[in-house]
Amino acid sequence: MTATRDIVQELLGRMAKGDHDGAAELFAEEIDWQLDWPEEGHPAVPWIRRRTGRGDVAGHFRMLEAYHVPELNGTSVTRILVDGADAVVLGHIRQTVRANGRAYTSPFALHLTVENGLITRYHIYEDSLTVARALTTEADISE
Repeated sequence: MTATRDIVQELLGRMAKGDHDGAAELFAEEIDWQLDWPEEGHPAVPWIRRRTGRGDVAGHFRMLEAYHVPELNGTSVTRILVDGADAVVLGHIRQTVRANGRAYTSPFALHLTVENGLITRYHIYEDSLTVARALTTEADISE
């Protein structure tokens, strides 16, 4: 359990620092990646797409940063639960969209699996409707 918790805390620390390449180094070559979105995604939220391995992870975090104002990120972790190789991180996402200045918040749950010192599962569940609304214009919503 200690190894799992250590890897999870290292990931969260690297993400908080904006160390995208460092965060990606903690992932296995092949990963089980899932975000709480329909398969087809949403055109206003391009970072929500299938990822397959370490090489794809840094791009995900870079894209998140490109669409948001990092200095206004208030994401917080309230609890980390560990059971063997699995960990669940609970908290709240608080972001501000770079393009329109809209702030949004969403509770989240992140399910990670750590095997042989690397993350092999990254499943995040959040209020995807809130995120999509923050990134769309009024015209997009009414269509």
